Amino acid sequence: MLFPSKHWSVAAATFALVAVLGSSCEHALPPSSSRPDTAAVASVAVSPASPSVQIGQTVQLTATLKDASGSPLTGRAVTWSSGDSAIARVSGTGLVTGRAAGSATIAATSEGKSGTSAITVTAPTTGGPRFNHVFIVLEENTDYADVIGSPSMPYLNSLAQQYGLATQYYANTHPSIGNYFMLATGQIVTNNDSYSSVVSVDNVVRQLLAAGKTWKSYAEDLPSVGFTGATSGGYARKHNVFALLSDVVNDPVQVNNLVPFTQFATDLANGTLPNYANIAPNLCNDAHDCPLSTADTWLKNNIDPLIKSAQFQQDGLLIIVFDEAGGDNGHGGGRIAWVAVSGKSKAGYQSTTLYQHASTLRLSLKVLGVTAYPNAAATAPDMDEFFNP
Repeated sequence: MLFPSKHWSVAAATFALVAVLGSSCEHALPPSSSRPDTAAVASVAVSPASPSVQIGQTVQLTATLKDASGSPLTGRAVTWSSGDSAIARVSGTGLVTGRAAGSATIAATSEGKSGTSAITVTAPTTGGPRFNHVFIVLEENTDYADVIGSPSMPYLNSLAQQYGLATQYYANTHPSIGNYFMLATGQIVTNNDSYSSVVSVDNVVRQLLAAGKTWKSYAEDLPSVGFTGATSGGYARKHNVFALLSDVVNDPVQVNNLVPFTQFATDLANGTLPNYANIAPNLCNDAHDCPLSTADTWLKNNIDPLIKSAQFQQDGLLIIVFDEAGGDNGHGGGRIAWVAVSGKSKAGYQSTTLYQHASTLRLSLKVLGVTAYPNAAATAPDMDEFFNP
């Protein structure tokens, strides 16, 4: 039977109202993908599980929370505690400071579940200085004689005169990429600047993580956090081989330590700089495509604030080194400038010892308290002579 027209209008209106209300009710709750995760914490794992740290040094612990199905959980409160604060103290973010020789258990607790890390605190070893922060800045393709004493680089020369200068430091090879790999892995790996394969050999990141140390690579013109492409603007991956290390590119956490250089000033201001920092200026500011004077101005504008900071003077070491010489093949890659800056540097010290990039890799790990050195760095000469006891 057909409704009269007025009855049809009422029915239609009622149907429309129900449809609207139904639609509103349907969207009253957020989509499942954006609803808060209510799964309970079933387990807490702390890494590294058994690190060693020297008295006065620090090690960063990380807590990973999972639900009953093994899926990671985020956004949960974690409470850190030390079983013996006289030996090892832990901050609210999991940063452990060694206070006295011995062992302590550090616990991370969330929603009644806990995980632990067994910390061993050791007395400082003799035979070299210790720092909490190391910074390495790479410049490009210039002979030692064109840098040291050059009016084009007054700022870098002022640092060389005030702190430590290696007068017999040689690169390992030509062209650039093999030297960058030597500084990161203790191996040349390749001399092909277009190399794009992921490298799984032992490397500085692997050893830093094993020792519970933090790291970042700050690269100028890097387009985004975690970018592993070959080029972007003035950025070149061949000058930032961290983006080719398996310990970085195959790890969704570590790859985020590849950051644009703009992050450096922020981390300096906030006191959140890592233990180890690789700094890669772009192709102009590292003297690859632009004059030495441009590179020197960049150093003064961007690195001088670091050197003048109280934190750096207390526990920081800066190394400024060229990757290779421009027209010299001595010892593989030619004689280049190497300058070490720190509050513990011998004033105006000049070394005549022959060094190469493997020694810089060894030094950068040793002063942080790391005792395992990748490949050629394991037998490279120590560079302790630049620093006061």
